Amino acid sequence: MDFHKLNSFETFKEVWSCYGYGENLEDVLEGEFTRIKGTVYLDHAATTLYPDSLVRSYCLDISRNVYGNPHSHNPSSRLTHETVERVRYRILQHFNTTAEEYSVIFTSGCTAAIKLVAEVFPWRSQTENKEVENRAKDKTRGEDAVCQTPHLFCYPAQSNFSGTKYPLSHVEGIQARRLYPACDCRGQWFVLLDAASLVSCSPLNLQDCPADFIPISFYKIFGFPTGLGALLVRNQAAAILKKTYFGGGTAAAYLSGEDYYVQAANLSDRYEDGTVSFLDIIALNHSFEALYRITGGMQNIQQHTFGLARYTYMLLSSLCHGNGQPVAQMYTQGQFDSPNTQGAIVNFNLIDSRGEIIGYSQVDRMASLYNIHVRTGCFCNTGACQSFLGITNQQMKRNLQAGHVCGDTIDLVDGQPTGSVRVSFGYMSTFDDCQKFLSFVAECFVKKPVAVDHARIERLRAASASNEEKTVNINEVKHKVEEKKKVSQKGFEPVHPNSREGAYTLTNIYIYPIKSCGAFEAHNWPVGPQGLLYDRAWMVVNGNGVCLSQKREPRLCLIRPQVHLSSNELVLQASRMNTISVPLEIRTEMHASYPVCQSKVCGDRVETKDCGDEAASWLSDLLGQPCRLIRQSPDFIRCMKNKSDTAVTSPSLSLVNEAQYLMINRASVELIHKVMSSRQDYPELDTQNIISRFRSNFVIAGVKPFEEDNWSNLIIGNIRFMVRGQCVRCQMVGVDQSTGTKTKEPLMSLSAYRNGKVTFGVYLTNQLPGSPTATVLSVGSHILPEPQAS
Repeated sequence: MDFHKLNSFETFKEVWSCYGYGENLEDVLEGEFTRIKGTVYLDHAATTLYPDSLVRSYCLDISRNVYGNPHSHNPSSRLTHETVERVRYRILQHFNTTAEEYSVIFTSGCTAAIKLVAEVFPWRSQTENKEVENRAKDKTRGEDAVCQTPHLFCYPAQSNFSGTKYPLSHVEGIQARRLYPACDCRGQWFVLLDAASLVSCSPLNLQDCPADFIPISFYKIFGFPTGLGALLVRNQAAAILKKTYFGGGTAAAYLSGEDYYVQAANLSDRYEDGTVSFLDIIALNHSFEALYRITGGMQNIQQHTFGLARYTYMLLSSLCHGNGQPVAQMYTQGQFDSPNTQGAIVNFNLIDSRGEIIGYSQVDRMASLYNIHVRTGCFCNTGACQSFLGITNQQMKRNLQAGHVCGDTIDLVDGQPTGSVRVSFGYMSTFDDCQKFLSFVAECFVKKPVAVDHARIERLRAASASNEEKTVNINEVKHKVEEKKKVSQKGFEPVHPNSREGAYTLTNIYIYPIKSCGAFEAHNWPVGPQGLLYDRAWMVVNGNGVCLSQKREPRLCLIRPQVHLSSNELVLQASRMNTISVPLEIRTEMHASYPVCQSKVCGDRVETKDCGDEAASWLSDLLGQPCRLIRQSPDFIRCMKNKSDTAVTSPSLSLVNEAQYLMINRASVELIHKVMSSRQDYPELDTQNIISRFRSNFVIAGVKPFEEDNWSNLIIGNIRFMVRGQCVRCQMVGVDQSTGTKTKEPLMSLSAYRNGKVTFGVYLTNQLPGSPTATVLSVGSHILPEPQAS
């Protein structure tokens, strides 16, 4: 079979079966990458290309929203801060880790991230560089527990020169001092894993590879934004770093006239000097969204790109001149057997029919005429360049004397190459790219007739058949979650009112299934481990995964969710919208279709599940912006922050802001109504309208206004509650819950009456040790308050 018959898609499919992402790749290119039509772009290791939809969604985002400097505290700044924090979680999720294990420090790129570690690592005396592969030992030598000398072992997860992947097992081997040189040097061993090249087309699971410092550049993964990277720091290793410089936003306190400085408590704040590039960070949300939507994830990208690289390597390394002389000198440490050991990079120099190297600049110039984009030179990797090309230190110095410097076009000195040619693939690369590149080489640099080393082709083919790995769907995640018992309204009996006589009564129960959306009133309702069952179990997030509240989107109050216990449904209703529903419980078999995501509520990280495209489309149509409905994961526990040393327990919370319950006193509401009525600019609001604005779970009939501020405990029905503090009200109470319009009342009247104090209502929890339990709370239950000790 001649070269032109070999250079076909049929041959490719024989070599590697994984191609594309479950749909016609040409359709993806037509919809997302029309600008590269007619271009063969093979420089993805330098930067990959971004899809059109990424830029469109990003531009729409920043044109709709006001993003302020995150160091301020105004609404636009809070939006920026929360969006940036959401991006940190998404980065950690991409690498299968959490904020409890790693921190994300934004930098200008991988190089800046490595530089940061170099500047803050507590270096000791210089030691000789050693190769970890030279010798390894099964057992660690005797450890002197007293020795705390820090050592830093740095290596790349993948060579940007050859695409060789180095064992990720070295990370734990060095940390545990099982490998040389760590086994010969006492002290603490830390590992910096340069992952920039690896993560461009391959997954990195930090559960399997817990490196201490991982620098990355995002443009290598997404193509956009550029000039943005990150240093992922293992929290266990953070204490070893010693920073000497501090800039804006990194200090908890400092004095200008004295050598006094206290660093910020948060690791990311401590090392991000000045204002981060927040608009670029916000763009990452859209980058992640586009990548996963188009490809399904990094495992799929790895399978696709490795197949293209393997096919190109196989044909190029087998290509011969008419006289049998090979056309290419390949620079690789393997035979492209597996994506576990080789990335989507092919490095080589072309050879003429006399066996002499063809300079890489000549190849580059010819490729440009064919609109083929490759990379030439040493790729900022002098060590690999010397190793593969056999260039000694003395030759490097002589090349400099001959006028050759990094990045120039002097490709040969005394007939010896100073660099090579690199082609690299990205997730949008196609077989057509491979075919055009190989045809270009055959047409321009092969002495005819074009020949092929068939024996080599068959050897590589056989290796491919024995080593090809099955495609893994990255969305298949194992979940260790016990299925919750379904709660049915059938069989619930109202709790009989407490027999104690008193003046206090529970008059209303409100559940807010979706955070910041409308209330669902019940006469009696089950109490769960996080408060009223299904209260704030869901929330709406914007296109960047940031929680939407009525402060930013007042129209949320127009969504009227209802919980139907008997049919296990959350029903979403709104004027002029079709009614839809989502299941109350996430069954085990549904986990795969409910993607895991992370967000923030009042500064707390929460793990959530996405509720699907139907709910997202419904919310987006109603609110006029990209939105998703997410639900707190059933196995995720978020504990309430204790605000005093006397707090005994840390109750678990849903997606509420502060505590399990909020209670207001009807007498307090009536007083505020009276104050509002006396003001000249008083809007016509009735008592029920005011009650709805304060969005409480419990409304009680009390005796005196604001007397609840002085209670420490209370019993409703037969459940004992602790008062956890007063609720500080924000401008959200100015949203009319029936229309979604904003006013300044009742906040202004509340502030005027209480001399600037804007607390209204108290937070409750029911998690006191020894408290009696009940299945249901009912309207009409008597209340027994306990005042604070004087």
